[in-house]
Amino acid sequence: MPNHIELFAQRFRALSGEFHSAANSDEAARIAAGIVKDESADCVALAHLDSGLHATVRSALDTNIQVLEPPYPSNELPELLDAAQVGITAADWGIAETATLVEVCTDDSIRLVSGLPRTHVGILRASTLVHKFTDAAEPMRKALSENPSNCAISFISGPSRTGDIEMILTLGVHGPERAHAIIIEDC
Repeated sequence: MPNHIELFAQRFRALSGEFHSAANSDEAARIAAGIVKDESADCVALAHLDSGLHATVRSALDTNIQVLEPPYPSNELPELLDAAQVGITAADWGIAETATLVEVCTDDSIRLVSGLPRTHVGILRASTLVHKFTDAAEPMRKALSENPSNCAISFISGPSRTGDIEMILTLGVHGPERAHAIIIEDC
């Protein structure tokens, strides 16, 4: 049986996502910056990155790229984030079996940054990767109990897809058309 990272990568690719492995945060930031360059993006939105990863990603981006970053004024959302071609977020944990990035969202900007731009880059630490959905139940309960009044949990498995139009699978209709997962192999 493949390890969690191999299983996640295999399943994420099967969902039309692009998988990347990074040895550390610096390499993850370089990969994210490369994706931004490949997308010819001139505006990028960041959310839900810890301060160290935020600074590393920010410094890896070309200086001519407009970077939108928290705190986002709620009265300017979602219009403010509509300018971003790429959204970069960190997942709280991942589920290998379903190739799912899980984000605990306590503010709408997190969901907008991962769901509004045409390309989403999700960064995940390997140490937070679990095998199956039921293994994520305890962390989900904890997140919800720690944020009882304002919490949503987002599950991201590859690019947005729909198959309801003449039974033809279409990517990017209700969210990102392209999805990248970067796993930092920290364990």
